[in-house]
Amino acid sequence: MAEAGIKELLEAGVHFGHQTRRWNPNMRRYIHGERDGIHIIDLLQTEELLENARRFAGELSSGGGTVLFVGTKKQARDTVKEWAERSGMPYVNLRWLGGLLTNFNTISARIARLHELTELQENGQLELLPTKERMGMQAELAKLEYNLGGVRDMERVPDAVFVTDLKTEEIAVREAARLRIPLIGLVDTNCDPAPIDYVIPGNDDAIRSCELIVSTIGGAIEEGAGTWRAEEARKRAEEEARRQREEEERRKREEEERARKEAEEAAAAQAAAAQAEQAGQQAQGAPAQQAEAPQQDVAAPQQSGANPPAADAKRSTRAESDSSPTETASVPGSSPPREG
Repeated sequence: MAEAGIKELLEAGVHFGHQTRRWNPNMRRYIHGERDGIHIIDLLQTEELLENARRFAGELSSGGGTVLFVGTKKQARDTVKEWAERSGMPYVNLRWLGGLLTNFNTISARIARLHELTELQENGQLELLPTKERMGMQAELAKLEYNLGGVRDMERVPDAVFVTDLKTEEIAVREAARLRIPLIGLVDTNCDPAPIDYVIPGNDDAIRSCELIVSTIGGAIEEGAGTWRAEEARKRAEEEARRQREEEERRKREEEERARKEAEEAAAAQAAAAQAEQAGQQAQGAPAQQAEAPQQDVAAPQQSGANPPAADAKRSTRAESDSSPTETASVPGSSPPREG
């Protein structure tokens, strides 16, 4: 959003203040003069202070901060809703619920109830309830939507509050000041600028004036929030890519580890099979050796059994030769053997 210059401020009627009899003395330094009983606001200061507020809102939103738009006046109601929705920020444009900031824990419970009833209605479950109970829940949903519809996505206390009228939003200003939340405010000549951190002197009763101020601040917030969301999306994409790389590396390591283990198991199985085969061969060779040994033992006795008859024959021959002279000599009167 382009910066709002003196021309735009003048055309929108930002310089018109309230009647001189209804002014607040604390606004004296922002008043240029008076004309026809109406104070004229110094647009040079308005331009400078609007730029400061715009810069602050843009820097806050670009860092992920939340700005709560508050404008329940008819002149600013539609503009506040439009720019808050465009920038993705919470807003209150119908009624400020007391304790929205100072009692946010209770408000959070009511917001959760709003989401619950909305989900029931979207799913068509409310139509299945008895008539009395259904009508009660529908009335409760309408009330919660009226009071908290603009802050249904606000999960925590906002980082800043943008107010379009300090008189109408007095409770909101007090709660924000009590919690020391920075305040950006469109301040007219009948308001006290003391609690406002970023004062924007201007007409808060004209529709064009409210549209210009809200659009300027809203445009800065939209730009900053868009930058932050783009950065967050880039970070999420990088984080997702990093996780995918880590997952791929982990899966690759697991596959390599699995392949290594399978190879080791296969090698161990082959070694075990080789050992088993060798043991089987050794087990088959031992009975054969044991069978050959008895055969050798049987063959040796057979050989020893064949030689004794010859030895006996030799011994008997020697015995006969030795016994023949003895027997001859022992017979008396026997004649010696004849020769020839």
